[in-house]
Amino acid sequence: MKNKDLLPSELRYDPVSQDWVVIATGRARRPDSFAKDRKSVVLADSVEECPFEDMDTQKTPTLMISRGARREIVAGAPLPQDWTTVSFPNKYPAFAPEGSFVTRIQGPYEATDGIGFHEVVATRDHARDVADFTLPEAEELLAAYQTRFLELKKVEFVNYISIFKNKGAGAGASIAHPHSQIVAIPMLDPEIEGSIRGSQSYYAKKGTCVHCDMLEYDRKEKIRVVYENEKFVAVCPFASIVAFETRIYPIHHASRFEETSKEDIGFFADALVLALGKIKKALGDPDYNYFIHTSPTDSGEYGHYHWHVEILPKSAHWAGFELSTGIPISTLEPEKAAEFLRTI
Repeated sequence: MKNKDLLPSELRYDPVSQDWVVIATGRARRPDSFAKDRKSVVLADSVEECPFEDMDTQKTPTLMISRGARREIVAGAPLPQDWTTVSFPNKYPAFAPEGSFVTRIQGPYEATDGIGFHEVVATRDHARDVADFTLPEAEELLAAYQTRFLELKKVEFVNYISIFKNKGAGAGASIAHPHSQIVAIPMLDPEIEGSIRGSQSYYAKKGTCVHCDMLEYDRKEKIRVVYENEKFVAVCPFASIVAFETRIYPIHHASRFEETSKEDIGFFADALVLALGKIKKALGDPDYNYFIHTSPTDSGEYGHYHWHVEILPKSAHWAGFELSTGIPISTLEPEKAAEFLRTI
């Protein structure tokens, strides 16, 4: 095991909120650097500056796809230039497989190594993002997510796998080239843990899936539905936390993203591209985050949970009230947002 000071991060436990916090010890910045960067964040967006244009500068890929077909990866060999989707270890990971998930006690505090996996999933075109993908291109990206999820799920210490995309500096991206990230960690994050607790509580009271009940009502009312195909539905949720928040659900109950069939991946891709395309047109190509919420990878029973994707455009910024209370303020009713998106 490496010396802990060389590990990319340390997990620290807050005894009051009972949440884990990641402290990026391996890429720590100097205190005076924050003042210099405070005013603005500029993405390196030219092809010449892009680190993903020459994949030989990155770590050995874990997955490479060329126009829908998986390709063999030879460690140390140049990456074939006909790749269309590639997954590789992040050069500056928040988590790494070195270390152990053994707690160190420091007075009233607890800390442990930031053990896990952190990968980047890049698509070939430097300028075209998911909203502009063809259906086969979107299917290929989602298949890459699924393939890496299934591999990382096999690792004993992995308890949750987060798949997410940050688009734009306002959403936390530092590289303009379209890419997503996959992070596999040994514990549940507070957001998904709260979501699972909520669905479990609802199931205990009602005997039904809360997401299925919401979808049944929303699909009947139709006022919050943005788009629907045979297998997936996109809705602006009743309690949206930002204007134009959109969620994509499988219509039929399913608790695990990684078990989605190849046929259903196609319907998922259709809903994702269409929803992102509508948001792009409605808001003028905004920065956004999307992420997949799915069941943990442990042996627990999560039949009460319903996996889905959440898309959060950067249509507002949290200020004092939101930060102090944790209560979001959205300035547009989701019914009006959905109606507007449907017309685009």
